[in-house]
Amino acid sequence: MQIDDIRKIAVIGAGAMGNGIAQLGIMAGYDVCMRDIKQEYLDKGTQSINASLDKLVAKGKISKEARAAALNRLTTTTATAEAVSDADFVIEAVPEIMKLKQDVFTEVDGLVLPHTILATNTSNMSISEIADSTKRPAKVIGMHFFNPAVLMKLVEVIRGTATSDETLQITADLALRMKKVPVTVRKDSPGFIYNRINAPTGLLLAKILEQGTPGPEEFDAVFKPFMPMAPFELMDYVGVDIAYHSQEYFARTLSPDYSPGRKFKEMVADNRLGKKTGHGFYDWTEGRPQIDTSKTTADFDLNDMIALQVNEATKLLEEHVVDDPKEIDLAMANGGGGIGPFTLAQNIGYNVLCERCDRLSEKFHVDVFRPTRTMKSGNITI
Repeated sequence: MQIDDIRKIAVIGAGAMGNGIAQLGIMAGYDVCMRDIKQEYLDKGTQSINASLDKLVAKGKISKEARAAALNRLTTTTATAEAVSDADFVIEAVPEIMKLKQDVFTEVDGLVLPHTILATNTSNMSISEIADSTKRPAKVIGMHFFNPAVLMKLVEVIRGTATSDETLQITADLALRMKKVPVTVRKDSPGFIYNRINAPTGLLLAKILEQGTPGPEEFDAVFKPFMPMAPFELMDYVGVDIAYHSQEYFARTLSPDYSPGRKFKEMVADNRLGKKTGHGFYDWTEGRPQIDTSKTTADFDLNDMIALQVNEATKLLEEHVVDDPKEIDLAMANGGGGIGPFTLAQNIGYNVLCERCDRLSEKFHVDVFRPTRTMKSGNITI
């Protein structure tokens, strides 16, 4: 099979990610059937697609005719068989629960055509483990879109242990047809590229929280001039519970260093989850919090975060998750904007960043922060 053989895409899940992916499909010219377990979820997902297309028309990015044509290519159903039985490509976008994903893949595998590719939009979970629930592991792949899917450029294309070259190529080509930037993850590994590289910076925030000083606003005040959302502010925006569960996952799969601390656990238990509950590190009840940039701490700066990201990026090279540092920089730049870690490292100096990693490792007694052999060598060409 080749990319031109794909005519119909099925999307399993109509939530924020599912409806965003469905919209990308219909805008790329594909017939898309979006499936969820309740009609009300489908109705909400369809409303989101309509609203998003309306915004694109208002901004002059698509015509009214293109909007109408795209919507004509969209169907919805609560019946899995109706969605997938004649689909050439299926993208699963259900909640991040391994058993749920495996159940979906087992069901879909028994309903689709022999040539159909099955992709999971997981942000962290093992592609190989999901593939094991099917009889077609060569046709199972990770296709990790970023939220909001319509706007964010990066798509991580993740190879499972048995994923075929053909499946990998078609999935990357499909991402291109959707006007995305595909980056290949050559080895199934926790967090893939973007979330893995950001994992130690999330751990640093957790350690600072546990230590009790500096406070979240003092820390964020350092970073606010350089980014749209400062680190603690962003964690509030995404959800403290999401960060908490991610650390639990990384504690199981990467290092016990990631085990969530007492204060993190207390915030989740108290339902102080950030924007969605009104309170987290900040008060969101009156809208986005105003961070006082005069409260900057002298204990940390931007190079601390960069050092941890660069160090984790070198682990991806050492573990052969990605073979080319340029691919890592491409992923990070398109996943969150800004400049890739290796480009930053060349400008700052690996010796400076290694010193930061050593200092943070000693300060918090965290092995994850220790500089790698590759980091110490600085022998990285981009």
